Amino acid sequence: MLKPFYLRDSEAHKRLLQLAEADGHRSVPEFFAEEPNRFEAMHAETLGILMDWSKQRISAATMNALYDLASEADWKDGRKALFSGAAINQTEGRAVLHMALRADEGDIFEVNDSDVMPSVLDVREKMLAFADEVRSDEDITDVVNIGIGGSDLGPLMVTKALRRFSDGGPAIHFVSNVDGAHLDSVLQELSPRSTLFIVVSKTFTTQETMANAMAAKEWLVNSLGESSVKAHFAAVSTNLDAAGGFGIDAKRIFGFSDWVGGRYSLWGPVGLSIACGVGSGHFKSMLKGARAMDVHFQEAPDDQNLPLISALTGIWSREYLGLETQVVLPYAQDLDRLPAYLQQADMESNGKSTGRDGKPVAHATGAVVWGEAGTNGQHAFYQLLHQGTSIHPADIIAVKTSMSSHLGHHQKLLANAIAQAEALMVGKTKGQVVAEMKAKGLSQTEIDAIAPHRVFEGNRPSTFFLLDQLDPETVGSLIAFYEHRIFVQGLIWNICSYDQWGVELGKVLANQILNEWNEDAKGAHDPSTMALMTRMKT
Repeated sequence: MLKPFYLRDSEAHKRLLQLAEADGHRSVPEFFAEEPNRFEAMHAETLGILMDWSKQRISAATMNALYDLASEADWKDGRKALFSGAAINQTEGRAVLHMALRADEGDIFEVNDSDVMPSVLDVREKMLAFADEVRSDEDITDVVNIGIGGSDLGPLMVTKALRRFSDGGPAIHFVSNVDGAHLDSVLQELSPRSTLFIVVSKTFTTQETMANAMAAKEWLVNSLGESSVKAHFAAVSTNLDAAGGFGIDAKRIFGFSDWVGGRYSLWGPVGLSIACGVGSGHFKSMLKGARAMDVHFQEAPDDQNLPLISALTGIWSREYLGLETQVVLPYAQDLDRLPAYLQQADMESNGKSTGRDGKPVAHATGAVVWGEAGTNGQHAFYQLLHQGTSIHPADIIAVKTSMSSHLGHHQKLLANAIAQAEALMVGKTKGQVVAEMKAKGLSQTEIDAIAPHRVFEGNRPSTFFLLDQLDPETVGSLIAFYEHRIFVQGLIWNICSYDQWGVELGKVLANQILNEWNEDAKGAHDPSTMALMTRMKT
């Protein structure tokens, strides 16, 4: 178990409060004017990822105080506990060892003094062999992943990110929503004879997943008969009896341990759809990249440790500058599902208000994570980013190497990414606006009326990530980077990052309402809920 840490009682916190008053509202261009080597001091790179945080509202003194805050929180001891297999998921009494899923033979990961690597490697070998078998089967042209949450968002995001590495593999589709329209929209383009379904549910009881799985089975059986289930279904589940009862062959059922949380599970059997899409070789490369980020996180010095630095700048924005959101802006269409993936990874992990000691926390915790791929977002919500009344720190992610043959497009894409980071920082003063309008010959009346609307406040913080290329290793490293960032922030915020009790109540009430659906409602509901149930049933 991780020991409690009380942020607002720490010495570093007191310094950071003073620094927030002194430096927190200064303009970043001022920092650059005073620090000619600011970029050199505030960027780091590893594993084909450059991270530039020089456009954050942050001084060297603030960074040092943040490093001290992390030290007071014993972040290195916490990191050791994470990798040692300690039960840091304390409310469920579980270890948190998704890192083992991407480990190499010879790496040591233990839970309760038992080496988990033999089992991990055995399951990996069987899963990847099955994926390659699917890829070599000319009769299978489409694979449908049926899951939800961590059983959908991660595999979907990675499959899209690595689409260029499919090498002729089957098309991969995803169904998650219990809205039947989602399933219909996928199945309408497919043939039962050439489709493989992968049902991803650890317990094989997840309401949405099983509803979709049963409907997919009915669609298949109506066309090919009951015997077709064994050849057209696989499962990722630990409930062998339930999956077998569904009709799935035991050799096509792949399980994983309870020390793997759903939103951190794409590295193992939950990533089966990824492996079917890109093949075992590219899947292993993704694991290699993630493992390399694990090593970086454990070994890099503080001032070069990408997950640590990103976590600390996020805490600075959330706790000391009072900025409530984090916008993720990937300038790569192949990463367009990254914001949605990080919404779950971050908000389900650190959207907590109870500390590890069971008491309410006295400080801000997880930011609201949102975003969209550039340049689409520029024509949607960037107006708010630049001129809205609230400020939203941004992670801007660009890829140096083009993902298409349209090199002119890629130059425009990169130019926009860089320009947005600069524009968020420098803004445009009223003097600049007036000068531009005068140069265009506008009258003073027009200038007085319009100029205020064209002023950009600027000083809006961002961190820029430049990836050398979007390949399996880099994608693995990028995801692992964000995983470790989330861990550090949860550690300093003194919360339990690896449970998700907040999603349970809605599920319980939905089941209760569903049980009452075909009868007169007998539950103890509020008048609004009762009225809505009545309206929906009539």
